[in-house]
Amino acid sequence: MSDAPIEPYRVPFDSSFRIDAAPCSPPAEIELGKDGKKKLERKLRKCTEELSRLQRILYAHDRHAVLLIFQAMDAAGKDGTIRAVMTGINPAGCRVQSFKQPSTLEREHDFLWRTTRELPQQGMIGIFNRSYYEEVLVVRVHPEYLEGQHLPAETVEPARREQFWNDRFESIRDHEKHLARNGTLILKFFLNVSRDEQRRRFLARLEEPEKNWKFSEGDVEERKRWDDYMRAYEDALNATSRPWAPWYAIPADNKPYMRLMVSERIVEALQRLDLRYPSVDESDMKRYRELARRLEND
Repeated sequence: MSDAPIEPYRVPFDSSFRIDAAPCSPPAEIELGKDGKKKLERKLRKCTEELSRLQRILYAHDRHAVLLIFQAMDAAGKDGTIRAVMTGINPAGCRVQSFKQPSTLEREHDFLWRTTRELPQQGMIGIFNRSYYEEVLVVRVHPEYLEGQHLPAETVEPARREQFWNDRFESIRDHEKHLARNGTLILKFFLNVSRDEQRRRFLARLEEPEKNWKFSEGDVEERKRWDDYMRAYEDALNATSRPWAPWYAIPADNKPYMRLMVSERIVEALQRLDLRYPSVDESDMKRYRELARRLEND
């Protein structure tokens, strides 16, 4: 029996996710246009206010860390979504880490090493803009990258390549389950932009001077491998969406809707943690009253 998503856009835990059936646009009943955009933005502001409140309690509670992972094709809107959703969050309690091409030092370690060093501590929100999932997405589409990872030859030979990817999926599942056991709330977002919308956004980067800096010729080259990337994403999400680290395939063609959906999923997950400010026992309260009395008489 299929494990149908209970939460909006949650990837099932039974490997039944099909990327060609996952929506890239909001439902038909969602009002778009100028008025619809304003309504979505008002709802997002309410969510960010609640997220700010929950983040303060998370920091004081000091029993959980939060890890938010964002993966997407180029121009899906990862940076803008992170910026919009985390507006109002105390910078002291939140850290964004972007992972680009691995350095020489990073390639001398296992594929989880560079991200493990950046994991959030208890009370903190950590955000990975790309992550260790690049190793089963970009590297799977470009297996030639494995040559620079100094892996034992027998593990990456073409004849056992499928087992190699399954082993990496297993390592990721084990890694995330270990984190979850030790108090890390993990939420993973695949921002599902359509190929047509990506094309429009690339054209905007070329045609609008203030967006020229975002454009990369390599992005256009990668579009040629779109189908390969979709297969890699489908396999990765099916292999690693689990109750302790769910994936959400969020429609990304409409940015206000996408940002609201991401914010709502984060708020709902934090609310389920039953966060609370630390309690103070009676002896401490008595001491605090005495200190207050001294300050009043100072």
